[in-house]
Parts: sequence; structure tokens; C-alpha cells
Amino acid sequence: MKLHTDPRTGNTVTAHGDAYIAINGQRYSGSLIVQPEAIDTDWRVSAVSALQAADIEKLLASGADILILGTGKRQQFPPLALLKPVIAAGRTLDVMDTPAACRTYNILMSEGRAVAAAIIIE
Repeated sequence: MKLHTDPRTGNTVTAHGDAYIAINGQRYSGSLIVQPEAIDTDWRVSAVSALQAADIEKLLASGADILILGTGKRQQFPPLALLKPVIAAGRTLDVMDTPAACRTYNILMSEGRAVAAAIIIE
């Protein structure tokens, strides 16, 4: 699906589909963390079942106020034990399928919010 937004406001998801995401027109085939001012392609999570505490900690370390987890083609919740650091930090993690995560990220980013989206590419 192609998305239309103004990429001048920050890193914008411009398209997504099977096995890819495009940010500002550049296509990525691996999982990543995107923020308005940064893209972290070293977040190499292939599925929710592969998530580890260090992956959640890396998302928390982004410093964003709003955290989004795009879980692939369908919404899948990570084990509660992995969410304990998020809760301890007084933050929330919104879990949704990847297309919804991309749309939500774009809206929040365009509003100037401090958002980070960890996107799992299957």
C-alpha cells in the first residue's frame, strides 16, 4: 500500500507491503525502528516469537514518549514478561499489525509527537 504524506516533517512511511517497508521512498526489507529523526536498521527481529528483552530495551532507549510495535501481517501480543520494563518505565507500548503501525506512526509523527515504531518485517 502506498501512503501519501509530507516527508519534510521527518522520516515518513511512504509504502509498505509483503516483506518490505519504504521510508521517505527508500525500501527496507528487514525489521527496524523508525523515529522522525532516525532509522535503526540494526533491530533484527523476525517475528514476535523471536522478541527478547534486549529488543524491547532498545525500543525504550529511543527516548520516545509513544512506542509502537508493528507485529507483521497480524496483531500478536508479546509475552507479558517482555513488557515489564515498559511498565516499570511508566510507558506504554501500543501493539498492532504492521500496516496499522505504519499509519499510526505517520499520524503521530506529523503531529510532532515523540514517537518510535518498531516494525517487524516478515
